[in-house]
Amino acid sequence: MTATVETATLTSADRCDRCGAQAFVRVELASGADLLFCGHHARQHETRLREIAVAWLDESERLNA
Repeated sequence: MTATVETATLTSADRCDRCGAQAFVRVELASGADLLFCGHHARQHETRLREIAVAWLDESERLNA
């Protein structure tokens, strides 16, 4: 099971590792590395990412704010 974590809010300086758009999802891996994704790429790869993630921070609700 992947934990949802409360960490520092992602800012406009945080960019998607896949396309460079603003990141709204941070995925922490067991190695300690973080991956950042825009909402689109987080949803596109969510199934596989949740299998390997130890923590998942999703701030995509800010897109509609």
